[in-house]
Amino acid sequence: MTEEQIDKVLQEASRSAPALDPALLERVAESLNSSLRPVRPLPPTWALTTGLALICVLVAAMGAAKAGFFGIEKLSLGERLAIFSILAILVWVAGSRFVGQLIPASRQRLPGGAFLTICCAVLAGLFALVFRDYHTDHFIAAGVACLLTGVLIAIPAALLSWVLLRRGFALDPVAAGIAGGALAGLSGVTMLEFHCANFQMLHMLVWHTAVVPVSAAIGALVGYALRRRSNRT
Repeated sequence: MTEEQIDKVLQEASRSAPALDPALLERVAESLNSSLRPVRPLPPTWALTTGLALICVLVAAMGAAKAGFFGIEKLSLGERLAIFSILAILVWVAGSRFVGQLIPASRQRLPGGAFLTICCAVLAGLFALVFRDYHTDHFIAAGVACLLTGVLIAIPAALLSWVLLRRGFALDPVAAGIAGGALAGLSGVTMLEFHCANFQMLHMLVWHTAVVPVSAAIGALVGYALRRRSNRT
């Protein structure tokens, strides 16, 4: 079908359609106008990202304060600067991605899966470079304990982050869940770096890094559940 034929079909359909009563249109417009309320705009992206970063650091610090700052006390100054500088950068980037997911039409330079892969690779490379203890004593028992601790810390970080961004709207709840879960997982990793004094390289590389993808997977499941719920309604 050509464009001229399509235009002809549309013109014929518009001529055959019944005319709407102007009074009816006016009543519909008045009912819509009466229900409209001004919407308070969201703060700038940098302000929301700063708030998310502060939430992650505070939750991590509070968790470490309860469990003990054994890890950071054992680290040298250079190790502290290397680890927490990289964590700060990752938290900021993850926070900006989470904000972007809850603001429609925000620019996303990387897919969620790509960012998650890069984040895990950076953490694994960092731990491999900083730590030189290649023992694997109590690898499973100690590792599972750290993984669970990190994920448990990620939960309040994720909930507080959602409270901060509750006026946003996610067009893709799964992608938003991945972004929020990764951010919360970085809060859990930060807490572990404050607390955990097990400096075996494989322990750090495997179990501490795993907090981020596990938290992101939980966030994706939450986003999927919310999407299914909205589709049903």
